Formats: sequence, structure tokens, C-alpha cells
Amino acid sequence: RKSMAMDESEKEMTAYHEAGHAIVGRLVPEHDPVYKVSIIPRGRALGVTMFLPEKDSYSISRRKLNSQISSLFGGRIAEELMYGADAVTTGASNDIERATEIAHKMVKHWGMSDTLGPLAYGEDDGEVFLGRQVTKHKHISEDTFKVIDSEIRNIIDVNYKVAQKILEENKDILIEMTKALMEFETIDKEQIDDLMDRKPIREAAVIIDSDVVSTDLGSGVEADEGNDSDDKPVDDNPQVA
Repeated sequence: RKSMAMDESEKEMTAYHEAGHAIVGRLVPEHDPVYKVSIIPRGRALGVTMFLPEKDSYSISRRKLNSQISSLFGGRIAEELMYGADAVTTGASNDIERATEIAHKMVKHWGMSDTLGPLAYGEDDGEVFLGRQVTKHKHISEDTFKVIDSEIRNIIDVNYKVAQKILEENKDILIEMTKALMEFETIDKEQIDDLMDRKPIREAAVIIDSDVVSTDLGSGVEADEGNDSDDKPVDDNPQVA
């Protein structure tokens, strides 16, 4: 499938979006390290931020899940910070879906709600967005559904604010990383390190563009601007490969 071409304004917004993912991912706890950011379009994805786990793991902590949610919102928040709320694009739709699915599973399947405690609510019906299928879960009361919705919302809100604070406090890095992406289109880990340390950016190592592969949350995170993705970001037993 032929990749899309972008004009300069769309390219710049994509650069801000991906830089937002990368910066938040670098500054939240227990997040997999970012090793590449690219604004070269691939199919429906206008850009991609790649995170690579440092070691194999077969479970994932509540702290790390929260950090993944924060980094997923980094793209949307960067757009809003630089262009205003009315200019936020549909490019974050897949990020929002994936973040919501993590929060949903944290509350309903992994017992990570302080209010509800270590209980599982309902089968894994694939329902992502707060919404409920009462006919499937008649054993769950309406009051409990309201608490579940509230807890999912709270996880989203808290992590959104975390990402927002990070980008507001590091707006200068966001701008410089965007400039680098506009110049090089793809930046590697060493260049990202320079930018995060507020140092002059070094020349890029040789990057083979074809080595960017899709990864799921829990086995490295790929945060992108693709819309309508079929990716399923979190397994019931998340693995880091």
C-alpha cells in the first residue's frame, strides 16, 4: 500500500505529535526507552515513535501501565499545546483507544482500582470505551457499573494531566525535537538523548527505514498517528519481548 504524502504544515504537526510521545515516554517512570522517532508516513500512519524494552518480562506493573497511558496522550497534548484545542487532529484516535483499553483492563481485569479492589468484573468482551453491555453482565449492579466508569475515567484523567505537565515544563525540548524531525525525518536514540539533555544534536547513525516494525503495548510500545488501527494493545497477560 502506497504511503501518504504530507504537506509541510501536516508534517510539522506530525513531528510535534511524535515528539510529544517520545518526551513523555522518556520522563515517566518504568517506561520502555525510546529508540527511534520518525515522521516518514507508512500506510495510514503519519509517524511513529518506537520504544524498545531493556529486558524480557512476563508481567507489567501498575506504574508502568500508567506511564504507557501518559505517553500515549503525549501526541494529542503536544498538538494542543502548540496549536490550540481547536486544532487537535483525529491523528490521536488510535492513541486514545489504546489508552482507554489499558485503563479498562486495569479496572475490570487486573484489580488495579483502589475503590473496587482486586476483583474481576465480567468477561473479556472486548468492550473498550467505558460503555457497558448490561445484557452480558446482569450480575454487575448499575451502581458498580458507575464506579467502574468513574475509575476508568480517573485513570485517564490522572495520566493525561501527568503528560500535560511534562510537556508544559519541557516545551523547549518539544520545539527542538520537532525541528530535528523536520530536518532529519527520523531521529535515533543518541539524537534523542542529546535533545533531552538540551545539547546540540549529533549526526544520525545510518538508519535503515525498513527496520521499523509494529509492536504492541506490553511488548514494546509503538505510539503512532495511524487511524482506525486493528492493533490490540494489551493482552490479559502482557509480555515484554
